[in-house]
Amino acid sequence: MRILDKYILKSYITTFLVILFSFFVLFLVVDISDRLPRLLRKSAEISDIIAYFVLRIPYLMLLASPVIILLSGLFVMNNLSKYSESIAIRAAGISIFRMITPLIWFGLFFSIFIMFFGDFVLPKAEEYRNYIYTEKIKNMKVKDNKMRSHINYLGQNNNLYYIGFFDGYRNTLKTIDVTNYDEKRGVLNKKITATSADWKNGAWQFENCDIRIFKNGKFEELIHYDSTTIAEIDVKPIDFIKSAKKPISMNYFELKEYIKRLKKIGEKYSKELVELNLKISFPFANLIILLFSVPLVSTMSRSKGRGMVFAIGLLVCFLYLSALRICQSLGYNEVLSPFMAAWLPNIVFAFVGIIFVVKAEV
Repeated sequence: MRILDKYILKSYITTFLVILFSFFVLFLVVDISDRLPRLLRKSAEISDIIAYFVLRIPYLMLLASPVIILLSGLFVMNNLSKYSESIAIRAAGISIFRMITPLIWFGLFFSIFIMFFGDFVLPKAEEYRNYIYTEKIKNMKVKDNKMRSHINYLGQNNNLYYIGFFDGYRNTLKTIDVTNYDEKRGVLNKKITATSADWKNGAWQFENCDIRIFKNGKFEELIHYDSTTIAEIDVKPIDFIKSAKKPISMNYFELKEYIKRLKKIGEKYSKELVELNLKISFPFANLIILLFSVPLVSTMSRSKGRGMVFAIGLLVCFLYLSALRICQSLGYNEVLSPFMAAWLPNIVFAFVGIIFVVKAEV
């Protein structure tokens, strides 16, 4: 690594760590000031309160990472411009893009770090923080939603399911109606009804079950069973249980599996699918936002010019986070596809950031 790369990277990392620590202190002070009186009113233990706020740090780090990485870049670029180091670097024939290459590499590695941090550390921290708040501070129980009614979904082989009631504590179903139809011809093939079903030995045991066979859409045969199992019913009790965890408390694979469960039983999953895409797209905002620190390199060393760039940089960060929230909301409501809801802000701001870099070279 060249001496210049080491110098710029060292300056950036030092500034980054100082700003990161400052943000943690600031956010924790604000969070403690806002929440501490309410926690004390619930007679919470001091150890639980401390753990609750400490476990907040991973979320704050993930949320504030684009702002921190942008401010760090702005401060470093400001110092290079203030002491005319950027002018000397360019006079030596080094392009702006080459000069910021170590920062780009840092942004890339930091984005990958944030992605894994958000997938492995954050879910565990949020899950345990929720446990402390709900069970230890509020003295309530964290439970999955195991009691559901009027469930409709489309299963495999064009099976339309209706479940009147599901009891996840006993793993029983009430009022089951399964209709198999020929999609091409639009006629019934089979209709299965049962008053109840119990999950036993890895299969549903149906009680008082009637199977009606249709041929060319016309009723042909009725088969009755007092008790039987049906291989066509391919769902398990876990498929009906809605998780009490929020998407932020699940890692990528847990959330992906949960989406499969929702899809299998016909539940809406647009919100969860947006969050799944955000688990990958949001970390790379750190690399994209870093591009906006580049224009300061070409800014004259006048303080007014630098102050304006700082203001614009913070405005860009605010606009990015606002755009992300708007697209996220549009994705929740299925106005945008989950992929576009998560990636559109990155695409737009990456395009604008690259234009800034190119113009800075001129």
